[in-house]
Amino acid sequence: MRVAGGLLDAQTTRFERVDPLLPPAASPPEGHVLTAAMGNGDRVAGVLSYSSFPPGTATTLWSALELYELHPLLGATGGAGMDVLLREWRHALARRQAGQDSACLLTWPSRDAEAAKPLLAHGFVPLTNLAVRVGGVPTPPPGLSIRLATAADLDVVLALEMAELAYSALVGAAIVRPDAERVKREALARHVDQGDPIWLAERDGVVAGVAHCRLMDVTARGLTATRLRPGRWGYVNCVSVAEPFRGTGVARELMAVALHELYRRGATGTFLYYNPPNPLASVFWARQGYRPLWTSWELRPATALR
Repeated sequence: MRVAGGLLDAQTTRFERVDPLLPPAASPPEGHVLTAAMGNGDRVAGVLSYSSFPPGTATTLWSALELYELHPLLGATGGAGMDVLLREWRHALARRQAGQDSACLLTWPSRDAEAAKPLLAHGFVPLTNLAVRVGGVPTPPPGLSIRLATAADLDVVLALEMAELAYSALVGAAIVRPDAERVKREALARHVDQGDPIWLAERDGVVAGVAHCRLMDVTARGLTATRLRPGRWGYVNCVSVAEPFRGTGVARELMAVALHELYRRGATGTFLYYNPPNPLASVFWARQGYRPLWTSWELRPATALR
């Protein structure tokens, strides 16, 4: 897409001012181009992409089956530009036949508060934050026995991750599909086989919690570079504590060990996703040093866009 008027450069400058941890604004993917005019004659643009996910795939556990995603190019126009572009998006969607298992998605820097007002006004909800933690390697406290999971632990890890999925479905974007347990089991088996670090906390020989992590090398040309600056990042995929041990500090100790080990293995920062409406995660992760970088705004079904 040819970006008229230097919208991409202006957007990068705005991102730098909003949050110094943001990478440069990325060119949008291929898709349907939207443009909209503002009252002063300035124009904004965006690309609308469409994805459909077959039942039984891992993506369907956190996404609607049909996804309409907008990639805005607002330049320096802020909330006013977001508003006119969302109006244009509504008109474009009116010509589509979106089903009930569909969603509109837009991901935007969390600290750009000017964009929040029009997103809320058009019916979007901030369902997911990509949060980052940089610096400050924690020292693991003594207490729990913490070890890496093996293939023999697959059932207990699966039970913990299914509990996390069920709770996240109450307060975020997750969906407990009929085949969720099978999909989760297959994904977990792959992660264990490829050696991703999955730490288990035990108390008196009983598994109390899990921290499922991995290491990722983000390059300037990779897809993840649209969200993170290049470097080696630790990704915290799932943290779940068994019900009898909740509120006893298990997650805090488990994460201290996981973070220490991720940094020891070369991570310069770590990231994760959590749901802002989650009354547990939104408090816990801030106490662990994480803060939002990107927010995914969503509405379901896609026809609810107003």
